Amino acid sequence: MVSIDLNSDLGESFGPWPMGDDVSMLGIVTSANIACGFHAGDPAGILAVLREAARRRVSVGAHIGYRDLVGFGRRNMDPSSAELIGDTIYQIGALQGLARAAGTTVSYVKPHGALYNTIASDALQAADVIAGIKALDPSLILMALAGAPVVEQARAAGLTVVCEAFADRAYNADGSLVSRRLPGAVIHDPAAIAERMLRMVEERRITAVDGTDIAIEADSICIHGDTPAAVAIARTVRDRLLAGGVELKSFSETIRGAGDA
Repeated sequence: MVSIDLNSDLGESFGPWPMGDDVSMLGIVTSANIACGFHAGDPAGILAVLREAARRRVSVGAHIGYRDLVGFGRRNMDPSSAELIGDTIYQIGALQGLARAAGTTVSYVKPHGALYNTIASDALQAADVIAGIKALDPSLILMALAGAPVVEQARAAGLTVVCEAFADRAYNADGSLVSRRLPGAVIHDPAAIAERMLRMVEERRITAVDGTDIAIEADSICIHGDTPAAVAIARTVRDRLLAGGVELKSFSETIRGAGDA
């Protein structure tokens, strides 16, 4: 049976300001990218989400980002290597501590927002994030954009990498994501999103904004948790994949199982 992982960005509420429906999403996804406090999230809220993830046996990843609360981590930044390596270690370490208190563990790292898009093709910042991960825990899996140069760069450095596709984001013909500043960058129709993800799993292809088909080799599907219809989209995608005979399974479980075989 073909399997795929569903992931979502969670733990992004800040004090009295809610962001998304984390509890509902944790009942749908198999992996949760948990904010680490730099682009969003506060310790008490992050801990609560981690406890719920542990209760539901959802795999947990560190959703690290630029130090940019005001911009929600979506503004491009140019930190020094020392800063970015340190920030990477700091964020993962903080989440590891909270996860331990919640009775779970951090199994992977997924950069957020502008940092994610930058390291996809910026070899210097990618090297800094890779160095930070390796310095703290080289067994952590890096989640990255399918087809991006960072995938091979991280693998060459010795990290295990899982590639992901975005359910609700439009793609350019070169495999990059359409900028959020452009119209149509985010797709909102749950049924259309579900059908394109089933096709991605079955055929490993997605239609870009210019109408061309592009190859996507992904073992995880991201559904953003901060959009108004996030839960409806996630449920529709899950139900369509299950109806199509696709098994939903955390990639971290699959990788650990392969390592134990």
